[in-house]
Amino acid sequence: MSPRRNRPRGPGSSGRSADEDDSGRYGGFQSSESWRGESWNVRHVVGAGAQGKTYRCPGCDQMIPSGVPHVVAWAEHAGVDDRRHWHKACWNAKDRRTTRVQRSRNAPRF
Repeated sequence: MSPRRNRPRGPGSSGRSADEDDSGRYGGFQSSESWRGESWNVRHVVGAGAQGKTYRCPGCDQMIPSGVPHVVAWAEHAGVDDRRHWHKACWNAKDRRTTRVQRSRNAPRF
């Protein structure tokens, strides 16, 4: 039995094209998705790119601890200040969530 091959065999065997694979500062890749009639930029951040920072997920209103892989999303027409950090599961379930998230009285609103 020969060992399993874990690397792609050639330049065309990967699922993403070279243009989509934006391995930059955060080690993830960036893509574009459509949600609520708008085009959104979505960047997948690996855990090593998020060291020393914590974020609040707008999907579940819970903290994303330092070093946890997550998704950064912002509307294409929006600026840098409108980026939001989501858990991957929350971003994938964004269409199944209700529009009103229950927050405590003292929780910050985003």
